[in-house]
Amino acid sequence: MAVFFLVSLLASTVGAICGIGGGVIIKPVLDLLHLETVQAISFLSVCTVLSMSCYSVGRAILAGERRVSLATGTPLALGAAVGGLLGSQLFSAVKAMFENPNTVGAVQAVCLAIVTAGTLVYTVYKERIPTHHLKNRLACAAVGLALGCMSSFLGIGGGPINLVVLYFFFSMDTKTAAANSLYIILFSQLANLLSTLAAGAVPPFRPAVLALMVAGGIGGGMAGRSLNKRLDNRAVDRLFMGLMAVIIGISICNGIRYAA
Repeated sequence: MAVFFLVSLLASTVGAICGIGGGVIIKPVLDLLHLETVQAISFLSVCTVLSMSCYSVGRAILAGERRVSLATGTPLALGAAVGGLLGSQLFSAVKAMFENPNTVGAVQAVCLAIVTAGTLVYTVYKERIPTHHLKNRLACAAVGLALGCMSSFLGIGGGPINLVVLYFFFSMDTKTAAANSLYIILFSQLANLLSTLAAGAVPPFRPAVLALMVAGGIGGGMAGRSLNKRLDNRAVDRLFMGLMAVIIGISICNGIRYAA
């Protein structure tokens, strides 16, 4: 049982620092350890990421921090909320296509490996890539829709793709992108959870595991928020790239194991 808490705590700490939510770590690691079903792991990951993002965003608001631009952040977040609903439906549709639930895990793992690899390449070369300053609210909502759909389907909360999109379309620096990413994750995961509850599609899980993971998520949010203030943008970038390399390796292993 302690494994669930430790994975959630460490993943949420790093997720709060980098703005990736933590689900991108929790999902593949628990898949690798095979401690729960694919469906249960996705649900528990959503709950953990939601608890961490609630704490992080709430504390930032109470502290009067202004890293999140509501003019662009709110359309992004609302789009992500709708995308979260679509991603949840997409996951259900893909699950219904296969008799073996492990096949869904293999699809998720392969998609996550591809997305993470693309994110890593972009991050390495981002200083050479021209960026944009997207301001149109409908365009922002459309971007958020795509982010929410992808993160919900993969069961990762928000993940590295959020940061790449915020770098490229909005020219944000690393820490500003991290804050906005957590804001987006909060909306998308809340919509995902409410959709799952409304549809009565909550998979079987152990309540004690959920409690431990939520506690780890909040604890990680507290630790990550404190560490983020002490690190500069370069240090956060290095941590982010190191994590991406590890996640790619784990996702490839999961894809092979589930497909076997």
